[in-house]
Amino acid sequence: MFEINPSRLDLAQEFKRKPFGRHSADLQRILNRMRSEPFEGHYVLLRDGRFGPWKLAQLGRRAQDPMTLTGHVFEDRTEAEWIVFKLRWQRLTGQELPLE
Repeated sequence: MFEINPSRLDLAQEFKRKPFGRHSADLQRILNRMRSEPFEGHYVLLRDGRFGPWKLAQLGRRAQDPMTLTGHVFEDRTEAEWIVFKLRWQRLTGQELPLE
């Protein structure tokens, strides 16, 4: 399985600048790895309705298990995606992402 190099902060900065659309090959590998985590504890964003705020949740052990809301709520999807990226980075590298 692809391992994320925690020293590649340039790729995290690339994501922060442009979280949507096409990414460099190296960043895309990181995103594919982050998005292919096992169910248990996987971070996801939920939205109530078309214009509601984004809520951060974690998946249960199996697909049919309920999700657990973390209490984080975001009005801006870009901000929400950045937080999810940082949480997944920490989970997969064991290191906090030193970028705001």
